[in-house]
Amino acid sequence: MMKQLHRQLESRSRPARTNLSVGLARHPKEIIEAQRLRYRVFAGELGARLPTRTPGIDHDIYDPWCEHLLVRNDDTGEVVGTYRILSPANARRIGYYSENEFDLTRLQHLRPRLVEVGRSCVHPDFRTGATIALLWSGLAKYMQDNGYDYLMGCASVSMADGGHMASSLYNRLDDYMAPLEYRVFPRCPLPLEALRKDAPAEMPPLIKGYLRAGAWVCGEPAWDPDFNTADLPILLSMARIGGRYAKHFLGQQD
Repeated sequence: MMKQLHRQLESRSRPARTNLSVGLARHPKEIIEAQRLRYRVFAGELGARLPTRTPGIDHDIYDPWCEHLLVRNDDTGEVVGTYRILSPANARRIGYYSENEFDLTRLQHLRPRLVEVGRSCVHPDFRTGATIALLWSGLAKYMQDNGYDYLMGCASVSMADGGHMASSLYNRLDDYMAPLEYRVFPRCPLPLEALRKDAPAEMPPLIKGYLRAGAWVCGEPAWDPDFNTADLPILLSMARIGGRYAKHFLGQQD
């Protein structure tokens, strides 16, 4: 799920009547476009320490094994949103990125049907509901076309305040916790006992969308020092998507 911006740049104006489209990258140059956007967002805006070999490009060992979902501004040709998708077959060869942060033993039985998503980001001028909706519809189509049942990822909360907001947000998620048989365990836990549980904590839009769609939080947050985020393990069963989310993203009728 999903390394994700949680700040809006209010000083930037949104382009009007922009034509957007979504699809999987088909050529190496399209993947580089996505990696360039990722670098701009994660390193340029959030100050993440990225293990890149090429200046201005966010690239790691998982990229060659992933498919890359792109939202493109058709008026300019620019990639303005992206998700990275790791299939179950390729995860058997490289492992899940989330395994660096969590012990996923209790999800072992889901692996043949479990897709991982991550490195999600959107260009600051295009952080709108339309862009997010296109990314979600692209993910839903990928899941349906390939017959996969579960979507997993790390949903990030900024630790710019030292982690108090992340701790307080997690404290409000009891109603969204996964059953015990789906719980995972952070390798580098956020020290919740040392952090406030009552700090003001606005839920990031991406996390809010996942939870409204029926996703579970599978355990306590992990601390990612490279991105300086608290990462929540998210699991979404396609069978649990209901209401307007099913109608909008899966094409189901009421």
